[in-house]
Amino acid sequence: MIQISPEAANKIASLKKEEGKDDSAFLRVEVKKGGCSGLSYKMHFESDPREGDKVFESHGQKVAVDPQSMLYILGMTLEYSGGLNGKGFVFNNPNASKHCGCGSSFNV
Repeated sequence: MIQISPEAANKIASLKKEEGKDDSAFLRVEVKKGGCSGLSYKMHFESDPREGDKVFESHGQKVAVDPQSMLYILGMTLEYSGGLNGKGFVFNNPNASKHCGCGSSFNV
């Protein structure tokens, strides 16, 4: 299961409006090879899930994850930070054993 914090849900809703996406659009979260630590997160909006996707809903927002990515992010919480240390999504992933300094890639 993937959780979404209330702050992340609010930011997702805001981004949908900015990008002209329908309220029914969902956020796709993927894990791809790349980054300093070997794996990185990719996110974008889509209107329809793909075959085999797991779709989770939290705080009114839907997230879709493909089966391969799910192996790396099961149990993750997607949060949003707007603090002094920088704004952006934060991936609290219990499976990540190593993170790069910039926080955009990880390894398991």
